[in-house]
Amino acid sequence: MTSSEEIVRRAEELADGLLFPDALAIDAAGTLPVAHLDALAAAGFFGLAGPVEVGGLGASPATANAVVEAFAGGCLATAFVWNQHHGTVRTIGAATPELRERWLAPLSRGTVRSGVAFGSLRRTGPPLMRAERDGRAWRLSGVAPWVSGWGLIDVVHVAARTADDDVVWGLIDAGGSETLAATGVELSALNASSTVRLELAGLRVEADRVTLIERFAAWQARDRAGLRSNGSLALGAARRCARLLEGDGVGEVASSIEAAVALARTSLDEAGVDELPAARAGATFAALDAAAALVAATGGAAAVARTQSERLFREAMFLLVFGQTAEIKAAQLKRLVTAARVGGG
Repeated sequence: MTSSEEIVRRAEELADGLLFPDALAIDAAGTLPVAHLDALAAAGFFGLAGPVEVGGLGASPATANAVVEAFAGGCLATAFVWNQHHGTVRTIGAATPELRERWLAPLSRGTVRSGVAFGSLRRTGPPLMRAERDGRAWRLSGVAPWVSGWGLIDVVHVAARTADDDVVWGLIDAGGSETLAATGVELSALNASSTVRLELAGLRVEADRVTLIERFAAWQARDRAGLRSNGSLALGAARRCARLLEGDGVGEVASSIEAAVALARTSLDEAGVDELPAARAGATFAALDAAAALVAATGGAAAVARTQSERLFREAMFLLVFGQTAEIKAAQLKRLVTAARVGGG
């Protein structure tokens, strides 16, 4: 079994040797090379959450968070697409023997790659994606406003709500059809993530592709308890800013950022469910503050498109809203109001 230290060391080597050197070019091109995802698969990282017996790494949550942090500091677009995959692996790992037999090994080895479509569950108002029984199967209709990795993934793990307030999760093929249409979404950062809006019109999901059915209230509780991991994306971006500042000879600022990242990481690791939104807000502001420091240290050159400081500042802005829940937004705004009051004396 590969040790946690070896897994993290290998991730950091990939981040520094492959991902970061190409990050600017990927941002400029707006296209993510399949070769990057292939490299992560070859090193076993699509199986980060998968069991060792089927080709996964069986990483602990702490190790997984450290890997996410490393990849986010390399190329956030690559990390973003890759990171969507692991929830599917975890769900399949707890599914029926039939689903595990069919999907767990190829997902863990990265020969099948998954995106997700569940963000609409966090929105208030009528459900954007509905599920209706069709014999043993389900028909899904509605909109998934945000699905990343289109053209790079094989399946999408989609969630839809029933009239009885259950959530039905199913694996659908990541390709257009008579009942599925994809429209590209242009992003101000991470445009290389190939994010699309999906429209489903009675798409049929057979029973052998339904991975989980749970009460909506149970999903809400599970979602609140699972907010920790995405905070590592912000920490990784902040640490990259610190490393670039070290190279600019602003060591004191870099050390200050590293200390802020360490504090944010500890807050995330130690937070209870009710404390996680504030801890996530702290992580996103660590990234934003670090990117602002990098811009200030870089000077006027940071205003030029396709520089590292400009890219990282846009990405820090993106991380303010990615994975944002109503509670995280409230914590972010509270933090801003408190800072304004302190700054105003």
